[in-house]
Amino acid sequence: MARTPSNMLSLGTKAPDFELLDTVSGKLLSMDNIRGEKGTVVMFICNHCPFVIHVNPQIVALAKEYQEKGIAFVAISSNDVEHYPQDAPHLMRLKAKEEGYNFPYLYDQTQKVAKAYDAACTPDFYLFDTDLTLVYRGQLDDSRPENGVPLTGKDLKNAMEAILNGEKIDSNQKPSLGCNIKWIPS
Repeated sequence: MARTPSNMLSLGTKAPDFELLDTVSGKLLSMDNIRGEKGTVVMFICNHCPFVIHVNPQIVALAKEYQEKGIAFVAISSNDVEHYPQDAPHLMRLKAKEEGYNFPYLYDQTQKVAKAYDAACTPDFYLFDTDLTLVYRGQLDDSRPENGVPLTGKDLKNAMEAILNGEKIDSNQKPSLGCNIKWIPS
């Protein structure tokens, strides 16, 4: 399992817009369709990555808790499905149902969205405020597969709480760590 860190897109960046297929509903969704009243979490994930499999229960729990507070969640898979067929859209739909995803799971076939977000790994987390300005990017928490640290979601959770409470978010943020995005060969 490759260990690739986040690229750490610059704080203050405006959320790149997109229009992607939601593999669950079959609809095309854009940032305007999914953005939250108080904030928006964009997650780059995929079906097969052990790091994503490890955090799935926590991201579902956080989404359930914070969607009720006005923060929207969306997951995007940008992997090359020709070489990684386990990440194909029809299997993304099945994975979303299996894991109980309570948020859209979008397919980035051209990988343009991953490039616009400077995403590098799965999972990779981005939190945008109500104006779609990047206020947090990086890890969910310190837990990794087999490191024995319990899943808490504390890093992302602290950033979401700061948004909800009108507080400044600490700019000292740790990159996520996971499998590299499987780029389409050029």
